[in-house]
Amino acid sequence: MSAQLKENINSNIDLKTYVRQIGRDARAASRQIAKSSTAMKNAALEAIADNIMTAQQNILDANTQDMTAARNNQLPSALLDRLELNAERVVAMAEGLRQIARLPDPVGAISDLVYRPSGIQVGKMRVPLGVIGIIYESRPNVTADAAALCLKSGNATILRGGSEAINSNLAIADCIKQGLEQAGLPSTAVQILETTDREAVGELLRMPEYVDIIVPRGGKSLIERISRDSQVPVIKHLEGLCHIYIDAEADVQKAIDVAYNAKTRRYGICGSMETLLIAESIAPKVLPELLKMYLDKGVELRGCEKSRALIEQMSPATEDDWYTEYLGPILSIKIVDDLDAAIRHIETYGSQHTDAIITENLAHSRRFITEVDSSSVMVNASTQFADGFEYGLGAEIGISTNKLHVRGPVGLEGLTCQKYVVFGDGTIRP
Repeated sequence: MSAQLKENINSNIDLKTYVRQIGRDARAASRQIAKSSTAMKNAALEAIADNIMTAQQNILDANTQDMTAARNNQLPSALLDRLELNAERVVAMAEGLRQIARLPDPVGAISDLVYRPSGIQVGKMRVPLGVIGIIYESRPNVTADAAALCLKSGNATILRGGSEAINSNLAIADCIKQGLEQAGLPSTAVQILETTDREAVGELLRMPEYVDIIVPRGGKSLIERISRDSQVPVIKHLEGLCHIYIDAEADVQKAIDVAYNAKTRRYGICGSMETLLIAESIAPKVLPELLKMYLDKGVELRGCEKSRALIEQMSPATEDDWYTEYLGPILSIKIVDDLDAAIRHIETYGSQHTDAIITENLAHSRRFITEVDSSSVMVNASTQFADGFEYGLGAEIGISTNKLHVRGPVGLEGLTCQKYVVFGDGTIRP
């Protein structure tokens, strides 16, 4: 807990005053960050990365405290997986910062510049959104990723992590604050709400005069609450109910490899496959070996009547299963007639997050990517690639299934908007 927060508590300053002061400081910092040079922002990112590596053991010690408390509180395994840090993940956090530093700065870029018959030139310039509030659960790496993306895109940010990760988040936030100061930027450009009081979230959602965008990252109940209560625009996705469809003309080994990876690489991420669809004509060639691999891995299988006829060790799937994002070692399986049936199933039950087809038929792949209305649509690739780092964005602040402003993994460009710029030479309108 910081000296500032202790002072707030000891002085009996109420929570509303504390959060609104954070908002005022962020608004003031956003004006400075918006006009900061690319070199200054990159210097801050490199300094933060260095600080994280220097403080690696402190971060891991803080994370151990959080993991111990989380196990004592019997948090689900998926949340434990998201919460846990190790040396490899800390190094990846620092590398993510350095990668963002190497990316082109979108701020100030002018595009679509054209001359009009009147003599003016009209174009569009990328500008920061302003102040971004990020509310997230479990994953401490979000603290670094979100701060870096907001900083590079010229925004100030207010971070509110989950109570289960408070020690980890504060340790990382110290590295961020130091890095900003080392680069000559205001430390208030990235602030973390250092309280676990849930009312702090409510107050953040009621500050449109200080906060321009809210980005929630967490479980469905958290995102539903924020979407319902926020007076600030929200970039969100409710669920990652991802599908893979194995087409009748799929390569059998590709299908097995991709479908296995899409489920078992990591269970607790939003790009994990939750429902496997498979064309009836190819199911006998694929399912027996694939399902044996799932069972050996400890995945619980829930299938339709046709799939259960092929594999006995499978529970019957209910209607609710097709709507469920498990975020764990459970998989729903359905044998469908053809591509049309697969698309209908995804339209009915999907969350417009990420869906993939495995096929060697170019026409089928083209239909799939055209007709499936999701933020990411893939051909012959694991849904676990639905990630900003893998897309070359450096990192992501979240994945949006919205259709306004930004869709899919939200990287630097997604944290800016455009304004029109007009150039003349004493030009007047007749």
